[in-house]
Amino acid sequence: MDFHFPAETIPGLGCCSICPRNCYADRFSDKQGYCNTGAGFNVSSVCIHHGEEPPISGKEGICNIFFTGCNLQCIYCQNYQISNKNVYRLEKDPSLNGILDKIIPILDKGITRVGFVSPSHCIPQMKQIIDGIHSSGYKPVIVFNTNAYDKVETIRSLEGMVDVYLPDFKYMENKLADDYSDAADYPETASSAIKEMYRQKGAALHLDENEAALSGIIIRHLVLPGHIENSLNVLRHIANEISPKLHISLMSQYYPTPQVSCHPVLNRTVTATEYKTVTDEMDNLGMENGWVQEIESTTNYQPDFNKPHPFEP
Repeated sequence: MDFHFPAETIPGLGCCSICPRNCYADRFSDKQGYCNTGAGFNVSSVCIHHGEEPPISGKEGICNIFFTGCNLQCIYCQNYQISNKNVYRLEKDPSLNGILDKIIPILDKGITRVGFVSPSHCIPQMKQIIDGIHSSGYKPVIVFNTNAYDKVETIRSLEGMVDVYLPDFKYMENKLADDYSDAADYPETASSAIKEMYRQKGAALHLDENEAALSGIIIRHLVLPGHIENSLNVLRHIANEISPKLHISLMSQYYPTPQVSCHPVLNRTVTATEYKTVTDEMDNLGMENGWVQEIESTTNYQPDFNKPHPFEP
């Protein structure tokens, strides 16, 4: 089946206001807005990934689709090879057919979940890919793996299409968000986006007989070295302003990428004491649902997108 969609048929990209940047850029032109991402599908990698939370990866893994570029530019991003808007561009942008040709064989192996990683600036393209998957006769669980720098109306447009929301909640400090991700309004924006996800899904995480997620929300928070108070405030905000019953993935996996190897604060991993302070606060807040990581997990999540499979040795 031929799923050829000319770029000019993808709506919303001629005057782009998909994300909170509101660039109003013509992504069919050379002036592509903050994310510096065009109107193509902008997919870097399609692969089976086993490194997500247990209900997301499941026993067999998840088919993850990694977009290039990002509407945040976190200086410490572990996916910097593909997320940095200034350094990485595919030699040849894949077609929808080409992407489906990679996804369908993975689904035929028994994978039941498809995840879209860093999709905030490529929502129209993501919707086309989902339509192509469905038109091919497959109905996998759709996972929206986002930095949460999303507009409420964009998240609302995904109701009924996305099964599991997997948002980050990075910051509750505006200056920190500005310094590290060039988004001073991140705390308010992410909070509003996650509240909309919560409106759609509630706090419950629905699982199948294999304990794989079918529907719900998992909020991720990466603990940054030297910024424990920020992490405490993120957890407090979730518990007090959204729900303490939400599932939280509290990550200790931070490691300094080459971009921050000389940074005065971010040039080291998180200490066991720092991480325990945050996990203790989870307990104090009554946040009993979710996952924590071993402090040694920094060695387990270092992808290389120059490889055919970025997460294999």
